[in-house]
Amino acid sequence: MRAPRSVVLSALACLVLPGVAFARCEGHVPQPKPQNTFPQDVGRSFDRILEEGWIEFAVYEDFPPWSIEEKGEAHGVDVEIGKLVAAALGVEPRFRLVQAGETLDADLINYVWKGAVVGGHVSDVMLHVPYDSDYACRIEQVTFTGQYAREAIAIAYDKAGYPDKGPTPSYFRFDTVAVENDSISDFHLTSLLGPVDKIRRYRSTALAVEALAGGETMAAMGPRAQLQAGIAAHPVAALAVHEPPLVGMARGKWTLGVAVNFQHKDLAYAVDDALAAALADGRIAAIFQAYGLTFEPPPR
Repeated sequence: MRAPRSVVLSALACLVLPGVAFARCEGHVPQPKPQNTFPQDVGRSFDRILEEGWIEFAVYEDFPPWSIEEKGEAHGVDVEIGKLVAAALGVEPRFRLVQAGETLDADLINYVWKGAVVGGHVSDVMLHVPYDSDYACRIEQVTFTGQYAREAIAIAYDKAGYPDKGPTPSYFRFDTVAVENDSISDFHLTSLLGPVDKIRRYRSTALAVEALAGGETMAAMGPRAQLQAGIAAHPVAALAVHEPPLVGMARGKWTLGVAVNFQHKDLAYAVDDALAAALADGRIAAIFQAYGLTFEPPPR
């Protein structure tokens, strides 16, 4: 259950800001672009989606609590959010669980604006895409819209080991901490503390929390929602999550939204309207509450 590195590491590379920065792009200094393809019609138009009566969302596979397949069906926070959008459009939701690439660029190419080289197709909407205005200016083939939540790096800990307050990264010079290998948390702690032997690396954040619950470490560090989901899977353990100041971490929080092929602006506007309505009336907050997660709304 490895978190998509393209999403989590993009939070390091991108300053996450609200909105699709059309005006800001007017003064954008061109940078090397990942797209070098001839113009072509890609994906389905909004009218075709309405006519055919279904919409496909790309979501990351094996990524609880956001998206995961169980007994042949997709479940998770992002899946529930996709269902809200489909209901607002009056169509059937379909979910395509996709593998994460090494970069967000690769995921957007494969699932939003071009399609994989072999046997690939683009989905109508991709969920769980981090926001950044500079990045939106650079990736011209994609419309970034539909902000629906904020995610943050946090620390889960054993309350027996820290009865007064939760630990900060400096504690891990002496106390053991579990992290996902090659994650933001791993990079941050290694940069901050150096090659200390208290950092224990695991294949996923879920396994890091499992190590904490099993007493192998005193804490685990990673994305807040994944830590909370991991704790929920181990209700017997006396574990808690907090968000201490992370000195030296420039990208400790990021906004989540959606990506749509740039040729289908009307679809992007409709999805954005659906998500804005679901935020305003509390339906998205209710999804997070149902999963036992902290809901932090996107910046206005």
